[in-house]
Amino acid sequence: MRHRFLTDHSEMEEIIRKCQVCHIAMVDPDGRPYLLPFNFGYEKDILYFHSARMGKKMGILINNPHVCVEFSTDYLLRFQSEKVGCSYTMKYRSVLAYGKVEFIEDPQQKTRIMNIVMKNYVSGEFIYNPPSMNEIYCWIVKIDKLEGKINGY
Repeated sequence: MRHRFLTDHSEMEEIIRKCQVCHIAMVDPDGRPYLLPFNFGYEKDILYFHSARMGKKMGILINNPHVCVEFSTDYLLRFQSEKVGCSYTMKYRSVLAYGKVEFIEDPQQKTRIMNIVMKNYVSGEFIYNPPSMNEIYCWIVKIDKLEGKINGY
């Protein structure tokens, strides 16, 4: 294996910005892990999310707001010898971000969060329907710790 751990913050941010989806790991009240994919926004060591107000994940996050967010990209299967299974490896770049969920209720802040999330996928200006905005949670994760790893690059 030719992996290396990342220490350069800007290199880890580059990986985050390349991703279209992240995965959030949380722990349910029974101590079991629960992992889901999410769309997201990112600015200055803060991750931005939105979701329905109801559901299993909301119950978990309200009960235990500590999360680990995974980002990975640039996958490429490589091998030294096509017939030797042990010679296969996957090239990739990945980052883990640790933090705590904070729910945002202020309507202006929710609009700002939605704009940050949208900016990760499309450009332009957007409007948001107030009844729809009342039906969602907007939440942030201030990153406490970043860990990165690259294999094969």
